[in-house]
Parts: sequence; C-alpha cells; structure tokens
Amino acid sequence: MQNDYAVSAHWQEKFDEEKMRAWAQELRRQLRAPRVSLGLVFMTPHYFDSAAQILEVLRLHAQIPLLLGCSSSSLIIGAQEIEDQPGLVVSLLALPGAELHGVHFTQEQVEQASGPAYWHSATGLTPDQINGWLVLADPFSLDAETWLRGWNDAFPKKPIQGGLAGGEPGEHGVQLYLDGQVLEGGGVAVAFGGQVELLSVISQGCTPIGETWTITKADNNFIHEIGNRPAYEVLAETFNKLSPEEQRKTSGNLFIGLVVNEYLEDFHRGDFLVRNILGGDPKSGSLAVGALPRQGQTMQFQRRDAAAATEDMHELLNRLTPRLEGRPVYGGCLFNCNGRGHRLFGHPNHDAGLVQEKAGPLALTGFFCNGEIGPVGPRNFLHGYTASLAIFAGKP
Repeated sequence: MQNDYAVSAHWQEKFDEEKMRAWAQELRRQLRAPRVSLGLVFMTPHYFDSAAQILEVLRLHAQIPLLLGCSSSSLIIGAQEIEDQPGLVVSLLALPGAELHGVHFTQEQVEQASGPAYWHSATGLTPDQINGWLVLADPFSLDAETWLRGWNDAFPKKPIQGGLAGGEPGEHGVQLYLDGQVLEGGGVAVAFGGQVELLSVISQGCTPIGETWTITKADNNFIHEIGNRPAYEVLAETFNKLSPEEQRKTSGNLFIGLVVNEYLEDFHRGDFLVRNILGGDPKSGSLAVGALPRQGQTMQFQRRDAAAATEDMHELLNRLTPRLEGRPVYGGCLFNCNGRGHRLFGHPNHDAGLVQEKAGPLALTGFFCNGEIGPVGPRNFLHGYTASLAIFAGKP
C-alpha cells in the first residue's frame, strides 16, 4: 500500500540477504517522495537471529535515516491483520517539515528519574520542541506505568502512543529496534516535532451502560459510595435495569469508565478511562477497581464484548474524519491488543479493515501488543483490549 508520502510492504520468506536487499530497493523506488524521514519495522520472533542483518539491509538499501520497530507474534499492514504467522512488515514515511528524534531509555533511568527535568536532559528535548511520541517498550523489563507517569509530567498534554512488544507465546524474550541496534530491555521512541503531529484514536472496546454518576467516597482502589449511595447498590441497580438480552451480554463483561477531564461540559464515548472491576462486596457496598478513583470523579459503567468494540471503533473513527480535513495525511500505525483480532471478533482484519474503511486508503503498519499506550483526555495511559491508532498528519 502506498501514497505520495508512504509505502508499506510485507515480507513472508525466510531471511535471504540478497533477496531482501532487492526487496528493500524496490520498496524505496515505490516511494515517490525524494527522501525517507522514518522507517517502521515489526517482525515475528522467527527472525530474531537475523534481526541485526535485517535492520542493516533495510537502513542501507531502503535509505532509512531513522528506523524504529519491535517484535510481535502478529502483525498489521494495510487492511490486513496477520495473526500468528511468520513475517515482517515495513513502512517508509516521508514527513515534510518533520523534526524527528530517536531515543532509547532503560528501567535504570526510570528508577533514577527525579522529575521532568531528568527526562528533558535524558532525551535532549523539552515539551515545546515536540508534538508527540511514538513509543515501543519491553513489557518484561520496564515498569511501564511508572515510566509513563514520568513522561506525562515531563511532556504534558503531548500524545504518547505505541505498544508493548511481544515474542513467542509464553516466552519473555522480545526485541526492540532503533536504527541498526537490536535492544533487549527498556523502550525505544521517536519524538515528532516540526510540522507533523500525531492524531489519536483510542478504542477501548466498550460501550457505556446506564447513566453517569459522581463518586462520592473512595479510598485507594476502592469505591465506597456513588451518588451518596453504596457503590455495589448502584452497580446492581444499573445491571437490573438492563433488558434480559443486555444483561446476558453484560454478565462477565462489566467494567468501569472514569472521566479523566472533568472540565468537559458533557461526557461521551472516548472521555472515559476504562478499567476492570476487580470485585464487589454487597455487605460493605464497596467495589474494588483496577485504578485509583477520586472523590468527585465522574464515572459510568461499561460493557466490553465484540459488538461493543465494533460500535466503539465505528464511532471514534467517524469522529476522526473531520479532524483530517484541511491537512495532509502521511500514514499511520495501529497498536492492537493481543486479545482483539479473531479471538474477540471471530474473524481477522476487523480493526485494520475499519481504519481503512473510515480513514483510508492509509499506508498503515502495526502489531498486536502486550499492552497499548495512548491518550485519554490530556494524559496518556497503559491500556488493555484496546486499539490505539496513531495518524501521522501535517499541521493544518
């Protein structure tokens, strides 16, 4: 798939240096732009032993000045989701007016970080120099939650999008790629500055149920009262008001959505950070959730299943269309949870196909993740069961 600014391709053969050299050269010839700004590469673990050679071939023969990537067991290209099959996908992006900066960061840095100034020094960048980040990380060596809190503070209100790399199922070995380096541990990132921005779609796979409420008593990850009533009672009432069919769909698929930006006049799909309900106690009336809710925070219960995920993706992509008007669109990257794809929807290509239907034709690559990164409101979060879409677009 290609346009004037991007081209992407899928390699399915065993590594052969001569063949891949010719393939990379042909890929570069297909890009009409005079120079490549950024290359993205995602490959399955079948290529681990050849990864360093592959990176060198791509950098040299596809003429890539900055190359970012990682490993995963399942890949995305165009409208295809290639699940559990050997291969690698590559995209070449020409981004006019972009100022790009690649960095590698480690768990040791996360532990040493003492505030925003630390990360400004470590990356060589300040918030006014960037429009957003594309980040790939090792889920087994990096405390991603702590790292992300630090970068949210260091680069406030800047989108941070990406995913946690994958490897062989059941194994802890993953790879990260930055230029010619094969890295194990930490994270790799590219900062986008200048005339190119990241436009985000974060589909958490849920549809809201019931009405919005205000949390009136909370402590750590416990919600004790909602609307001055026992939280469990409100949950039970919300469920009981559903139709029998809706109750069937919701049973075992119930989550909580927490509003991140309370300054909005109305709350809609996409304004809620979706988290697990870990348990409830009818006697005390409390709910345990996979977050740290605040007293006064707005919330709404959510249902997550294939139908809800489809509805959510449709609506959020429909909202993207007007945001693309009047600006050049160069390409995109899709970070999908391992729990989506055919496992959730019963057939392949669901999310990638919808992206192409609603926002395409788009030069798109990506991979299935062990956790997805993206913004909800003004802050970025680590998600699950989410499709995080980053569109590379010129400023209007």
